[in-house]
Amino acid sequence: MNETQRTMRSILQRIATGPELSKDISMEEAQTGMSAILDSAVDPVQAGIFLIALRMKRETDDEQRGILDAVREATDHVVADVDEVVDLADPYDGYNRCLPASPFLAPVLAECGLPAVSHGVDAVGPKFGITHRHVLEAAGIDVDVSPAEAAARLADPNIGWSYVDQRAFAPKLHDLVPLRGTIVKRQAITTVEVMARPIHGRNKTHLVTGYVHKPYPRIYALLARHAGYESALLVRGVEGGIVPSLRQNGVCFNYQHMGEEQPFDIDPTALGIEQNVRAVPLPEDLPTASRPSDDIAVAVDVGATAKAAAQAGMAALEGQRGPTYDSLVFAGALILWHLGREQTLSGGADRIRAVLDSGAAAQRLR
Repeated sequence: MNETQRTMRSILQRIATGPELSKDISMEEAQTGMSAILDSAVDPVQAGIFLIALRMKRETDDEQRGILDAVREATDHVVADVDEVVDLADPYDGYNRCLPASPFLAPVLAECGLPAVSHGVDAVGPKFGITHRHVLEAAGIDVDVSPAEAAARLADPNIGWSYVDQRAFAPKLHDLVPLRGTIVKRQAITTVEVMARPIHGRNKTHLVTGYVHKPYPRIYALLARHAGYESALLVRGVEGGIVPSLRQNGVCFNYQHMGEEQPFDIDPTALGIEQNVRAVPLPEDLPTASRPSDDIAVAVDVGATAKAAAQAGMAALEGQRGPTYDSLVFAGALILWHLGREQTLSGGADRIRAVLDSGAAAQRLR
């Protein structure tokens, strides 16, 4: 037994002893354990026990930080030739109750002078939903660029945005997708992977991510500061994404200059958004398919849904009004206001509408 295996054995003996006796581990031990998993230096059974035992006893802040450090150490980091980058971190397991509009937010922000990158995977549990990769690929976008190529796209004034896949920027982490499917339930990787931060700005990088459950804004803000994000916008979004409900008031959080996160209220009607749906509805004629992890459960067909989302997104970029258009207006306005590019949310909404109505962001997509 080598030193890494002995360390993992010691960690498991402490964290996997039940709800009453399990003990916390240090940030350094969490990083060591996660790094061993990423390097395939321990048995897959032990890797699964490590992740689920931490989850069942509930990860401490230091344990989350340590796992994030291991993930970031396994990430290919590139500094784009721009001062600031907006990092759009939607849930990697995607959407299955609506058509995601967020894959088209990056070119809209680029047209507003904010270089933006989104990232994700093809498919991962627990949801195995429609991802940015699926939608952008259906729109004819190259989703297999390297981190260096993605950074170059951000620096190109005619483009200003990119998608980069986890397979390209953190292949060791991507190799854990089958293990995560076997574990079934959400683990710490799901929380931290959106903060791998593969593309940096020269001076500042800003995180935009979503949440559903109330404990997560504090955790995401904590990890975002640890990862070095200058600012973070945490949106209470549909399906945990970065687009809020189009018909309900909500609470979001943000921080600036590595400071403490602060809550603020949002109201779609104050931005001129009047919708009777929470998000872009799924077309009624979509085919269904079995989920990869569950032959009994039925989910939307990935290809057909991605194509429908791509068509809706491209139409919105050409100025076609509707839920996708309003989703881009809402999320875009929040980001412009958060980063001080507009003094009010309504002013941000007006600016995003002007970009969409001009069709300029659609040119960046092409």
